[in-house]
Amino acid sequence: MNRKFGLALMAACLAWLWQSCDSKVYYTAERDVDESGWNMNDRLNFDVDVEDTLQIFDFYIDVRNSVQYPKANTFFFINTTFPDGSVAYDTLECPLADVEGHWYGKRTGRYVDSRFVFRRHVIFPRSGRYHFELWHGMRDTNVTGLKSVGLRIEKFGTSAAGK
Repeated sequence: MNRKFGLALMAACLAWLWQSCDSKVYYTAERDVDESGWNMNDRLNFDVDVEDTLQIFDFYIDVRNSVQYPKANTFFFINTTFPDGSVAYDTLECPLADVEGHWYGKRTGRYVDSRFVFRRHVIFPRSGRYHFELWHGMRDTNVTGLKSVGLRIEKFGTSAAGK
């Protein structure tokens, strides 16, 4: 009887830990791009429905590139359309490698995964659907070697209501 109780307790604790590890993730999605040539006119779209206007969030851009990516960085243009139709425009530089070509991110096989802070400590000003549009901002019309780009939004941990 004690052994069954111990196993049940351990299973419950593991389930709680597993669930709580990702509980800070509010939204995450990735979009594949054409690795052989992502055209600057091809936009990636992310729609996020927001109800909580008191929670503080951190925004990240996830990048997966091949080890054959020919640059040390990449730039993104990001348009955010608010529920009322207003638009915010941003540019984000993502350094991927040092001057000697060593990748900063986590390498798995022929790909490198990196995460970049896009915005910290953000409070959505109103509830509704937010539309994020992202495209590369490199000088080349077509960029090769990028595999996917993602948007990740995490809860910061404290609500603005207490501040």
